Amino acid sequence: MRLTASEPTPRAASASPQLALAADAARECAVRSLPGATESLGAAGLEALVKGLGSSDTGLNGRVLIIMNELHLGALLAYCLTAAGFRIQLVDRDVDGALAVMRDVPDVVLLDSRLPDFRSTEIWRQVRAADNGQPPPAIVMFIRSEADIDPRLGLELGPCDFVLYPFSVRDLALRVDSMVRLRRESIAHAPPARRHRRYLIGPIDLDVDRHVVLVNGGTLHLSALEMRLLAYLVEHRDRVCTRADLLKDVWGYRAGVVTRAADIHVKRLRDKLGRVVPLIDTVRGAGYRLSPDFPVVVKG
Repeated sequence: MRLTASEPTPRAASASPQLALAADAARECAVRSLPGATESLGAAGLEALVKGLGSSDTGLNGRVLIIMNELHLGALLAYCLTAAGFRIQLVDRDVDGALAVMRDVPDVVLLDSRLPDFRSTEIWRQVRAADNGQPPPAIVMFIRSEADIDPRLGLELGPCDFVLYPFSVRDLALRVDSMVRLRRESIAHAPPARRHRRYLIGPIDLDVDRHVVLVNGGTLHLSALEMRLLAYLVEHRDRVCTRADLLKDVWGYRAGVVTRAADIHVKRLRDKLGRVVPLIDTVRGAGYRLSPDFPVVVKG
């Protein structure tokens, strides 16, 4: 069954109080199927279709943040994913993405590509920039056509999965469950967080937690992604960082992704640091490393 547009339909009863609340929010929602399928499917049918898909054998119920342009469509997604076993936060499209991530700590963010005033891209940026001491949530963006979003934005903002309307609710629930598992595994194997991450590297004063970089006392403006890249090179200064390492640990891409994102952003970072601070060495055929000419003093 695939989700397209929505129209008002009555609410279906549910034995679960949490699901009943979600069904109340979805009162004005409906589903139109693809040609050849059943003409319509009410909330009770949706519940049977997705129930339990987000409850893994390890008992993990993922947190999902939903930000949709049409509130009734967001409510329908909330209803379906609640039935699947996820814990849902449905927020207004004007929300500050970073604050929502800090407050609700989601594993996955479902985002509409057609929020007004370019809000979709801004929320994408805010979500990726939020730092609550955990890996950033996965982002799934719903698009109605390939023209809705430029996938090259991923080079600047980080990875994002795109889902084209119409889509299968069941497939979406399975995909979200997979994303939750991957994120929880990365958290489980992550090294203990440091109290404060501040480093002196030659003329550079790098305060990662405050997102402040000073070069010879002057402020250097870095994007959130450039800050993560610089911090990663500093904190792994004892080895060569391969492109695969950077794509996995800084961008969050899975193994096997082919992209020049690492090379492009290393070049941008070098340009911003300027000739005064040749901080990043290229190791031909291997990757990048922090120059040994600039000893690192840990201040955190």
